[in-house]
Amino acid sequence: MKAAPATYEVDGAAIRKLRMSRGTQIADLASNAGITRSYLQRLETGVRRRMRPPAYVALRSALGLQPDDDKLLATTGETNPE
Repeated sequence: MKAAPATYEVDGAAIRKLRMSRGTQIADLASNAGITRSYLQRLETGVRRRMRPPAYVALRSALGLQPDDDKLLATTGETNPE
């Protein structure tokens, strides 16, 4: 079985686009994912680009994505730890 990476590199623009397409406010999505509003905002703006697996899974779940759906991952660069 393949181990999860220590961090995931995410695409903040993809997170924002998906959140907005679902009509969800940033504070509501953050609350549903169990993360802070400021953390989610930093992800969406690209200030932060990496997430640990539990937060990434929770955010993906809060957005209604399937476990194998990688829409939130950055397409450039590695998704493995630095």
